[in-house]
Amino acid sequence: MADQLTDDQISEFKEAFSLFDKDGDGSLSLSLSLYVCCITTKELGTVMRSLGQNPTEAELQDMINEVDADGNGTIDFPEFLNLMARKMKDTDSEEELKEAFRVFDKDQNGFISAAELRHVMTNLGEKLTDEEVDEMIKEADVDGDGQINYEEFVKVMMAK
Repeated sequence: MADQLTDDQISEFKEAFSLFDKDGDGSLSLSLSLYVCCITTKELGTVMRSLGQNPTEAELQDMINEVDADGNGTIDFPEFLNLMARKMKDTDSEEELKEAFRVFDKDQNGFISAAELRHVMTNLGEKLTDEEVDEMIKEADVDGDGQINYEEFVKVMMAK
């Protein structure tokens, strides 16, 4: 996962990581030739906020548990790189979903109507009957207002 990061990203994350490793319990990792430290949940929160994220305490604990390969309750730098690579992948996916929603939401009113869905599907080479379009809307339309909002769109897309 971390091998998908650029050198610039690794440098930025290393700088943020080092700034907030309060106790500086680092050693040299020969395998990665990186200065390796450990950060706690509190320090991780500070790092994440410095990088524009705003996780809750529970999310921070989940993040540590997710990548804490050695189970010591802290994150060392290689584990931190894996965490950041995952977070960036999630962000990319979120951006892709927003962009896809904008493609469908032709009038940019925050909703995908049956007409907008039919138009985009037709442009994609999918000729749908009115019944098929209505069924697609009904499948995604959680609040029953006859159109798809962003949250409903995300739910359908993530279920695929």
